[in-house]
Amino acid sequence: MRFSLVTPTLGREKELERLLDSLLEQSFDDFEIILVDQNPDGRLDPLVSRYRDVLHLHHLRSPRRGASRARNTGLARCRGEIVAFPDDDCWYPRDLLERVDRFFTRHPEVDVLCTRLVDGRGASCILDFDTEPGPIDRINVWRRSIESTMFLRRESTRRLWFDESLGTGSGTPWGSGEGTDYLLQLMDRGASLYYDPEIAVMHDPPVPPFDERAMRRAYTYGCGMGRVLKKHKYPAGAKLRLLGAPLGQALRSAAGAKGGAARYHLRVFGGRARGLMM
Repeated sequence: MRFSLVTPTLGREKELERLLDSLLEQSFDDFEIILVDQNPDGRLDPLVSRYRDVLHLHHLRSPRRGASRARNTGLARCRGEIVAFPDDDCWYPRDLLERVDRFFTRHPEVDVLCTRLVDGRGASCILDFDTEPGPIDRINVWRRSIESTMFLRRESTRRLWFDESLGTGSGTPWGSGEGTDYLLQLMDRGASLYYDPEIAVMHDPPVPPFDERAMRRAYTYGCGMGRVLKKHKYPAGAKLRLLGAPLGQALRSAAGAKGGAARYHLRVFGGRARGLMM
């Protein structure tokens, strides 16, 4: 098996169906899907039944919630040479796995490939991704990676697990940062990481209504980033730059009479500050 695709899922059906449809259309078909189902009921059973005979689909039930817990559950079952973690609300362009396979074949020295996350227009999504390719280090990892765009040689993941105190559903204030933390652990092991923005995973653009849900997410995601900065003992200069970035965005938004955006960035700032202090 060339690829193992580990997908945590909770509360999504139509989005998951879109992902599975995109996998059916892949030009490279040597892969398995490990679906880690954290729903409390059997809502996904009809969907799984429909795809089980046309995809190498393993349906695992996990009563304990949390994206990091689900990825660890899936990692323990992987058989592929390359492991990836597509979100249940992303989807793959038809040639994605073919291009990733070609990259790893041509670059046996690279342990991890990270790609860009883009919306339907091809614009960077979720993060302001770098536009230039190159190696990933402790500084640029924040602009070159997100969980759903990470592809790792399985050998490099041996005895390395996601920090279950980080990420969505963890039950802690740290609502993000688990992917970055995982990559930083790999760097500490001496792994080689590379970023190629020409290869991309698809994702709907986040809708910024700046409602209370968005504000909570901004805060918990900020907390997660601050936590990872502290955990990995980043120097003071890097901490100040990453802490000050949302504060500057908040000031610019306020100057442009964009009150919702200003409050959003202030919540990110507050979350990062809390993560750094606790």
